[in-house]
Amino acid sequence: MKVQVKKLSEETKMEFAHKGDAGIDLYAAETVEILPGEIKLVKTGIKIAIPEGFEGQVRPKSGLALNNGITVLNTPGTIDSGYRGEVCVITINHSKKKFTAEKGKKIAQLVFNKIEIPEIELVEELDDTARGENGFGSTGL
Repeated sequence: MKVQVKKLSEETKMEFAHKGDAGIDLYAAETVEILPGEIKLVKTGIKIAIPEGFEGQVRPKSGLALNNGITVLNTPGTIDSGYRGEVCVITINHSKKKFTAEKGKKIAQLVFNKIEIPEIELVEELDDTARGENGFGSTGL
């Protein structure tokens, strides 16, 4: 799979930290202060063209989550193949301290997945299963 990337400025970065990594690191294209409990959009300075049949998933960085309480609010954030706008990260600060997402520092990671587009069939009834409609803790906690 080939993904076209457009950098919106010279200093914009997007790179794999190690060979074989599943996620490609996304970097903040701006400095954003995120207060405790606050939700902020952080721009990455890139636009991407994801091929049809694939999606991009914006996911948290484990180090930011563990050390700073910073995570991606709608994780994983889906980027559809038809989207051509700037990739941005919806972040939330779960810590008790202010966090500054510094320009040029890692803010999230992007994982690409192959997706199947289903054919939707409307029916009057669904088949029975052993589980049925049991959910939300029905198997115990």
